[in-house]
Amino acid sequence: MIPENQKVKFAIVGCGHIGKRHAEMVNRDAESELVALVDVRTREACGADAYDVPFFNTMEELLASGLEFDIVNVCTPNGLHAEQALIALENKKHVVVEKPMGLSKEQCEKVIFKSLQQSKQVFCVMQNRYSPPSEWIKSVVESGILGETFMVQLNCYWNRDDRYYKAGGWKGTQDLDGGTLFTQFSHFIDIMYWLFGDIDNIQGKFADFTHKDSTAFEDSGFVSFDFINGGMGSLNYSTAVANQNLESSMTIIGSKGSVKIGGQYMNEVEVCNITDYEMPELAPTNPGNDYGAYKGSAANHHYVITNVIDTLKGRTSATTNALEGLKVVEIIERIYKVRNEQLNLQ
Repeated sequence: MIPENQKVKFAIVGCGHIGKRHAEMVNRDAESELVALVDVRTREACGADAYDVPFFNTMEELLASGLEFDIVNVCTPNGLHAEQALIALENKKHVVVEKPMGLSKEQCEKVIFKSLQQSKQVFCVMQNRYSPPSEWIKSVVESGILGETFMVQLNCYWNRDDRYYKAGGWKGTQDLDGGTLFTQFSHFIDIMYWLFGDIDNIQGKFADFTHKDSTAFEDSGFVSFDFINGGMGSLNYSTAVANQNLESSMTIIGSKGSVKIGGQYMNEVEVCNITDYEMPELAPTNPGNDYGAYKGSAANHHYVITNVIDTLKGRTSATTNALEGLKVVEIIERIYKVRNEQLNLQ
């Protein structure tokens, strides 16, 4: 545990859009301190000049430097997350890992085992849990206000075109990206798992409409399944939407009513029709992360950094722990097993 009068010291690995957002949020918090940045590119090439801290090209250089820090934020391409989390844990550092925690259940299990060996925390970044509609629907489902869950439909329709998948980059590759569900839609699968638990009896249909020359995997799918806790669900997703994101929405049909949370990022409660229930007024949702030509999920990373600090100082527990991070990866891995079996039959 870190003493109350001591700042939590962060080193950030990966200085892309998300890494710089982590750095900004650490700098804004009075109880945290940014002590180092790591990226394979030069400081100038990755736009890290704004941060007056030591800069390294590898984690090995950082760890050999003698700098003191408490936690490593892993903000690199997906396929490096588990490997770099293991290096940090091996060196007795806590870890904040961007989604996904890994690209397989096996990778995630190794991270969890190492964290237990070293008695260090692993925080998985699932910042959409902090959006007011997410916090509200969590309380509604847990309190039983919706009654028995009959059906859940998750729709994720986004735009990711050549403005996003640039030649020579890691996005769209099998080993570093991993797939549409890992990179674009794991946040929403996490919300579904957070609300309704695990799934089985997975069936699906998949297609690659517009990304045959830019990615190594599908861009669209219809997936159906049953919830182990009762009820049935579906996930319908695509990154083949023209021009801009269309929606991320969740419709829930329960025995006592129905709810739809929609908007581009599940940021608006569009329908709340529940017996003998009056919906409270929710705080506004933060806008999506703005990456210029395309948009991402809600800009809630400051909540993540605050939760890390509060947890390491013994005030609370991790909002998204390592086991939950593993479960989201496992669900995606099982969906992709269905996809792979289908493709092998064609």
